[in-house]
Amino acid sequence: MVTVMRGGEEVKLSKRAGSYLTLRDLIEEVGADAVRWFLIARKPDSQLTFDIDLARQQSSDNPVFYVQYAHARVCSLLRQAQEKGLEYTQADNLAALAVLGDALSLELMNEISRYPEVVESAGIALEPHQVAQYLRELAHAFHTWYHGTPVLVDEAAERNAKLTLACAVRQTLANGLGILGVSAPEKM
Repeated sequence: MVTVMRGGEEVKLSKRAGSYLTLRDLIEEVGADAVRWFLIARKPDSQLTFDIDLARQQSSDNPVFYVQYAHARVCSLLRQAQEKGLEYTQADNLAALAVLGDALSLELMNEISRYPEVVESAGIALEPHQVAQYLRELAHAFHTWYHGTPVLVDEAAERNAKLTLACAVRQTLANGLGILGVSAPEKM
């Protein structure tokens, strides 16, 4: 069963009365990404409340927007680095991550490192909502890191390590969103 909310009130649906909302209607109203996210972000045997107003919001309250915004923010950060002529290669800088010893960077690295086991667990248990929950946690760790530490710093080794970490976040978010069938926008 799905409960649909609009304007803070439950939308009364009845096949007999001819008032129903199809999946196509929901997609047209809030977009395919939001519909996919809200349907997959919960266990299949749990009650689903689909809040149309929340699905439309472009704020941190909307989980799909929050995760997609994290991906777009990383892409923007990497574009800024490129526009400033700050060259780096991710492969060469993986070892340089050791330069980052601050708590926010370590927390973000720890969060990224959980990705393979989350995907494996979700696959074994046939519970894709685990991936959705993980992506929200990763997005939160990234946003916290982004606000808490300057990335495009003058010191090249630290900057390259931070850009490498940002690349890892981008790739992890893109892969996770791809698993869920949700787009990973580069701009919002």
